[in-house]
Amino acid sequence: MAVSGFEGFEKRLELRFSSDNSAGMGLRRINFELLEKVLHAVQCTVVSAVGNHYFDSYVLSESSLFVYPMKIIIKTCGTTQLLKSVRPLVDYGCDVGLTLCGCRYSRGSFIFPKSQPYPHTSFGEEVLYLEDVLPSHVCYRKANVMPSKLTCHSWHVFTASNKSDMIIQMSEQSYTVEVCMTELDRVLARKFFKCPDDNKLGDMAGKVMTEMTGIGDINPNAILCDFGFEPCGYSMNGVDSDRYSTIHVTPEDGFSYASFECIGSVYDGHDDLVKVLKKVAQVFRPGTMSVSSTCATGHEVWTCVTSTLEPLGLKCRSCTVGEFPAAGTVVFQTFTTRQK
Repeated sequence: MAVSGFEGFEKRLELRFSSDNSAGMGLRRINFELLEKVLHAVQCTVVSAVGNHYFDSYVLSESSLFVYPMKIIIKTCGTTQLLKSVRPLVDYGCDVGLTLCGCRYSRGSFIFPKSQPYPHTSFGEEVLYLEDVLPSHVCYRKANVMPSKLTCHSWHVFTASNKSDMIIQMSEQSYTVEVCMTELDRVLARKFFKCPDDNKLGDMAGKVMTEMTGIGDINPNAILCDFGFEPCGYSMNGVDSDRYSTIHVTPEDGFSYASFECIGSVYDGHDDLVKVLKKVAQVFRPGTMSVSSTCATGHEVWTCVTSTLEPLGLKCRSCTVGEFPAAGTVVFQTFTTRQK
């Protein structure tokens, strides 16, 4: 917990692995007790979980963890020390016959930056830490802060890869969209507070919040693992075949925040993403919204974002484009309500 309030903005880490042989279950073979040990070092715990044929999904006390056979994604908020997970996860990957081939770290601008512990005291410190803990063969590296016209909203990105990872990533047709929202509609945000006379806890409280807010309609095909926190707050992981989505909400007045993240395929066209972004904006009605899209193929996923959000009263204030090894093109857009 930060001194002034809870830090909603997440840190996101994605580690990708390769194998000379058929990986099979790969990272999913890592013993759960070892994953708990990593999370303990990061300073969070598992509160709920669901999995399918493709990957395992965990809701954490501070955000989410997704484990695929060849990649692992962790998002944590608050004052967690996410980057402390890198070294042990690389070692555990080696133990199941895998080699790290790529890393991607991203985050927005913290609401309470002075409350963050090392190595998250600054982006410079985070980059130095990653440079030190990553194996030397992951040698194609780039770090950049993508600015916006809103001084308190910037997008921080670090990528590292080896040659094989660059080839694999450029051949994939997937994209990642990360949405950060602040100044949530106060009436809607109250739905993420527990009623004093409501005895529902955890998973049950989460299901109530999902139904009350319309979150369940964002992707009706997904299996949802949702969790409501005391006295307020909400997390959800969605599992839809080999794709995940996730939502996290800090609803308190003055530093309200919500995030949404999903992955998709360029073969889907823009219609699915348009529907999803529209529903997300309608659920939270934020005063400020940033959207970061990452696509290795150069496919212009981001082009539909402005045309989706502006009819909802969110005006595009800035758009920044960056190229990163293996990750490809990262586009960072910021929006605010028209009256701002």
